[in-house]
Amino acid sequence: MNGVDEVGKKTLVFLGHPSNSSLCAELHREYVQGALHAGKDVRELMLGDLDFDPLLKEGYRGNQPLEPDLLKAREDILWAEHLVFVYPIWWGGMPALQKGFIDRTFLPGFAFKYRKGSSLWDKLLTGRSAHCLVTMDSPPWYFRWVNRMPGHHQMKKTILEFCGIKPVRITSFGAVKPSSAELRAQWLGQARAFGQND
Repeated sequence: MNGVDEVGKKTLVFLGHPSNSSLCAELHREYVQGALHAGKDVRELMLGDLDFDPLLKEGYRGNQPLEPDLLKAREDILWAEHLVFVYPIWWGGMPALQKGFIDRTFLPGFAFKYRKGSSLWDKLLTGRSAHCLVTMDSPPWYFRWVNRMPGHHQMKKTILEFCGIKPVRITSFGAVKPSSAELRAQWLGQARAFGQND
């Protein structure tokens, strides 16, 4: 898809890193700027700025009221046609902040619905695509072939596609720790290009 074809596309960009001064935050900003430049309708969710309890205290058995920030986040998710998640890989997976947000927000009745008397389920967030921009200190080849990409599989297969969101693309940026300023500048340029062309 190109930017011309996707003008006006409703795009929701999440920052899953707790810090707004991280490399992920820079990638987030570049993606947003690229999307705006292409004429897309963009909303942003900086998860570290939201006020919510990340603990789903009783699993799906309880009735834990959603905080106002989570209710607004749900509205944004339903509004969006394309979801973009920018976050780091820590210990093989996403940060606790992002996992807590998903635990509290992507609940039965909103993101999916179990069928009575069946092991199957209904996917309630169909009609949306997603792109994950993911940083890591491991070289991406190592994360892929040695670690077997646990965080990528979790986000793509067992969360987004489980809820009907597809296609889901994942772009890995790494290894971050030894990266040069020049390489990081290339990554930021990539993020801006993705924003224009997703």
